[in-house]
Amino acid sequence: MDNLAHSLVGLTSAKAGLDRLSPYATTVCVISANVADADFVSLLGDRWSLLQYHRGITHSIAGTIAIGLLIPALAYAIERIGSSIRKRAPRIRFRGLLLASMVAAATHPVMDWTNNYGVRPLLPWSGRWFYGDLVFIVDPYIWLTLGALAFLMTSNSRRKLFGWSFIGLIATLVVGAASRQNGPEAGAVRTAFVVWIIGLISIIGLRFFGVQRKVGQRTALTALALLMIYWVALGFVHRAAAADTLLIANRIAAPHNERVIRAATMPSQANPFRWQSVAETDAAIYKFEVSVVNDSVDIDNSSVARFEKPAGQEAQLVSVAEQDRRAQALLGFARFPLARVNTDNCVGQALVQFADLRYTEPGRGRGTFSVNIPVDCPNR
Repeated sequence: MDNLAHSLVGLTSAKAGLDRLSPYATTVCVISANVADADFVSLLGDRWSLLQYHRGITHSIAGTIAIGLLIPALAYAIERIGSSIRKRAPRIRFRGLLLASMVAAATHPVMDWTNNYGVRPLLPWSGRWFYGDLVFIVDPYIWLTLGALAFLMTSNSRRKLFGWSFIGLIATLVVGAASRQNGPEAGAVRTAFVVWIIGLISIIGLRFFGVQRKVGQRTALTALALLMIYWVALGFVHRAAAADTLLIANRIAAPHNERVIRAATMPSQANPFRWQSVAETDAAIYKFEVSVVNDSVDIDNSSVARFEKPAGQEAQLVSVAEQDRRAQALLGFARFPLARVNTDNCVGQALVQFADLRYTEPGRGRGTFSVNIPVDCPNR
C-alpha cells in the first residue's frame, strides 16, 4: 500500500488506545507503520536493485520484529539524551512504547499483503511470495475512512489544520487525476472521486459543527473495524471472482488442448466488482477480466489476450538472456513472467523481452516491470 494509507493506519491505531501506553507513542506508531519502506534506499543503486530488494527483509516477520524494537529504542535514547541536557526526568515508558511500536510495525506487511504486489514474510529463510489480491495498491476508500477519523481527532490546532488541508489537497489531486483516465475502470474511478468529494465536504461540515470534540478511542476502533469489514467483504467477492476465473481459464484452454497450471484474480482500481485475471497453462499465459455482477461466465474470445511461451530456439535464447542481472531481478519478482523473442531468423542478435504480465506485456514499455535483453544468436 501507499505510505499515506500506512500513516493513517499507524495514527488510527495510536488513537485507538496505543497512545496511552507512553508519551510519544503516536509519533512512534506513525514511524513504525512506515519504516519498512526504508528498503527504498535501494534506489541509490538502480531500478533493478529496487525491484530486487523492495518488500524484502524489512517486510518479513524478522524485519518487522527488528523495526518494532529499533524505533522505540531510538526514541528512548533520544529522549534520555534530551532529558539529560535539560536536567529533567525521562518521560518515556519503554515497555508501553515497545508494545505500541510492535503493533504499528506489524500493520505494514499485513496491509501490503492485501494487494497483488505481494510480500515475502519468511525471509531470510525463504523467498516465497504471498499475495492477498484483495485491494488495489492505492485505495481512496481506505484514505477516506481512516483519514476522516484521523482528521477529526487530531486537527486541534492551526498548524495541524494546515497540515491536514495540505494532505487533503494532494490526495484530492491524485484521486481527481485518476478519475480522468480512460479505460474499463474509468467509470468506477469517477464514482470514487464523487464519493471522495462528498466525503470531504461531510468531514469539513462535521468539524465545523464541533463533532471532533465527541470522537475518541471508540471512534478510532470503529474505523479500524470498518477497515477489517472492508477486507472481509472483498475476500468474499474475490472468492467468487476466483471461481469464475478458474472456470473461464479451463474453457479457454480446452480448445488448445492445454492444461491450466495456476491462475490469479487481482483487484482493479476502485472497482470491487471487476477483477483482473491471469491464467497460466503448460503452453501459454492468458489475460482477461472477470465481473462478479454478471451471472454468466461466458467470455468473448476477443477480450482474451493469449501469450505463447517460447519454445525451441526461442527458449534457448531466453535461457541465455535469463543470465543477465536485470532479467534475474525481474524474474525474481515476477508472478507471471513471460518472455518474447524478436528476431529475424536469428542473424546477428536477438532481442529477448521480459515482462511481468500482472502489470505490462513484453515490448510494451521499458519500465520496472519489463526489460529488453539483447543476446547473440547461436550461429555467431
